[in-house]
Amino acid sequence: MDHEPGSAPLRVVLVEDSVLLREGLVRLFDEAGYVTAGAWGDAEDIVRRVADAAADVAILDVRLPPSFRDEGIRAALALREALPGLGILVLSQYVEGVYARELLAGGDGGVGYLLKDRVTSLEEFTDAVRRVQARGTVLDPLVVQGLLAARPDPLSTLTPRERDVLTLMAEGRSNGSIAQRLFIGVGAVEKNISSIFAKFGLEESGTEHRRVLAVLRFLQRD
Repeated sequence: MDHEPGSAPLRVVLVEDSVLLREGLVRLFDEAGYVTAGAWGDAEDIVRRVADAAADVAILDVRLPPSFRDEGIRAALALREALPGLGILVLSQYVEGVYARELLAGGDGGVGYLLKDRVTSLEEFTDAVRRVQARGTVLDPLVVQGLLAARPDPLSTLTPRERDVLTLMAEGRSNGSIAQRLFIGVGAVEKNISSIFAKFGLEESGTEHRRVLAVLRFLQRD
């Protein structure tokens, strides 16, 4: 039983076009002590269906009827926007990095992306469902590898001067102090810092906040 004694069981909904897999997952949910509040073969009118089911977690295949392309991920994105408290776990036959990035773009947790053929353990799968419901993020290791391989290291794009500036920023130095250490003007320092922010994809949210994020990226490098 996968819930605390006296607590309401987790309510899940499933969107999977394969009847065999759908029935197998429903049995798995029953074994875990979950309530299957809905199990469908397509994502038609998905927001209303899931809302009516009062679900805690929605589990969807990426590729669903009618085109078997991206209906599942589009349904997941619609659910995330309409029902922000809902946990969303996407299942895929393949590593599809674009879809994983779209799903993770909000950055607020409660989402997961797993490969179907690696969901072989009841314990591992129910753990993933629990973590998503608790606003955690669950990613298949192969998906993580694919995302990292597809994303260039922003540190590698920095010029030598930008690296010098970022190193001194990490030491907590002000722009004036950096300018003195590098024998350049404060304006040149500011220009380099703006370039660093741009290369790291740090959008406008206050200079000091972006400065901290840039330094964290630098300190967390391999």
